[in-house]
Amino acid sequence: MSEQPASADTAARQLEPAAADAVRAYAAKTRADADRFAAALEDIATNGLPDPEQCTPWEKLREAHLARLARQRPAVA
Repeated sequence: MSEQPASADTAARQLEPAAADAVRAYAAKTRADADRFAAALEDIATNGLPDPEQCTPWEKLREAHLARLARQRPAVA
């Protein structure tokens, strides 16, 4: 990015109300995701890593997620 100061004729443009709402919703989702991630890290810091025998393999998680995505997608005729 340029280190030049913004010129006086460059004014901030207001977003349309719907666009501003969408940006706020995205910010809220991003904040919530970050909070969940931070909570998981804090849990690991407090309790240590879980026993691998008690964990779900990533391959199973991936397949379950792909199946959810497939169910959400409308069938192509």
